[in-house]
Amino acid sequence: MSHYFSKEQKSPLRLSKITANLRNNQFEFYTGSGVFSLKKVDKGTILLIENSTIKPNWKILDLGCGYGPVGISIAKSFPETKVLMTDVNKRAIKLAKMSIELNKTANVETKCSDKFEKIDQNFDTILLNPPQTAGKKLCFEMIEESKSHLERNGLLQLVARHNKGGKDLSKKMNEVFGNVKETAKGSGYRIYVSEKTN
Repeated sequence: MSHYFSKEQKSPLRLSKITANLRNNQFEFYTGSGVFSLKKVDKGTILLIENSTIKPNWKILDLGCGYGPVGISIAKSFPETKVLMTDVNKRAIKLAKMSIELNKTANVETKCSDKFEKIDQNFDTILLNPPQTAGKKLCFEMIEESKSHLERNGLLQLVARHNKGGKDLSKKMNEVFGNVKETAKGSGYRIYVSEKTN
């Protein structure tokens, strides 16, 4: 059985289009069967988009981008940044590319990668809505591997449901980075931020 965190999708692609208002911009995204939250941008993702700390000229990684709402909306809202969107799911990357064209977003690229497998650069921030249904082990690995792909003083910004595993993820972030803080919450979700200080 394939999940949205599987590399290949077995189901036929049923393409659809959704709209969302994010960071005061109107967006359209292509979605389809075999990707996460295909009917609408989910509440955790919206919280992450609206409350991320982003600075001019930052290099940004949208890790596990799905069909692209985080990376595309951040790239459009902060045109002086450079955004890389990655996902293990080939179909998600295909949809993300289509959505980049749809939203005429120039400062964003995509790459199909299993976690950091094909990523050979560092970032000022990594934005992550981890695939909690894939299990804690995978989410912990994403947190651990993020540290070595951040610039000094770079931020890992992660969103999760606090009472459905988020608490454990924030503890893991504190363990790996030596610090974690909550920067926003809503609809049961919280954003946890860790800074790479060494």
